[in-house]
Amino acid sequence: MLGAATTEIENIDAKVKALAESMIETMHEAPGVGLAANQIGVQKRLFVYDKGDGPHVVVNPVIVETSGEWVYDEGCLSVPGMNWEIVRPNAVHLKGFDLDGNELDIETDEYEGRIFQHEVDHLHGILLIERLTDDQRKEAKKILRKRRLKLSRDDHDGLHQLLGE
Repeated sequence: MLGAATTEIENIDAKVKALAESMIETMHEAPGVGLAANQIGVQKRLFVYDKGDGPHVVVNPVIVETSGEWVYDEGCLSVPGMNWEIVRPNAVHLKGFDLDGNELDIETDEYEGRIFQHEVDHLHGILLIERLTDDQRKEAKKILRKRRLKLSRDDHDGLHQLLGE
């Protein structure tokens, strides 16, 4: 459920590690560069990412500081096939934990910083569409409505074929 904020993970146990492994697999199959737990229906503060150097896991992430500004063409697995130029801070300071319970303290920028902000947004219940300008949002909603109508027409036609109508 994407609209709700997630809760902290109290104990990094075998279940959390199995969840992370499953999420990494799902992210790679999608394919994507990041995936938040609530994108697969788990309301916990955890995300996985792979910017090309192998998968990473961040438990209970918190962005403690940002600076600058960077415009980048950003997409999301929750709205596949759609990208928009989004303005976000360039530099990011993120804290959290890895799967061994070690504290993470990462200062980064540009692409990795963008991934962190995007996934932490998910964990706060914020979808990429909420970061769009008014004009971008109107266009996105129009495209999504068309997709939904096409899907329901396709499903409806399939149902009629099944029923022999």
